[in-house]
Amino acid sequence: MKTELVTTLKLQATKILDELHREKEPVLITEHGKPSAYLVDVDSFESLLRRLKLLEGLARGEKAILEDRVVTHEEAQKKMSRWLK
Repeated sequence: MKTELVTTLKLQATKILDELHREKEPVLITEHGKPSAYLVDVDSFESLLRRLKLLEGLARGEKAILEDRVVTHEEAQKKMSRWLK
């Protein structure tokens, strides 16, 4: 992963963005020697959000199973039919 100083980002934003779009590799931005932010291209960020949403849904489903909060397929269809009308 590439690392850039915040001052470099200020001075060379266009160049850094061009490389980011071309290479699709996140850039770690540092301030005073410490990590401050990640710079990622839009497609990669949106892909990460979709993956995170899917993983959160799976985690909720697993938790529901562990807590025995499950219904049969028929019960689910009956509950969903109210929303699908």
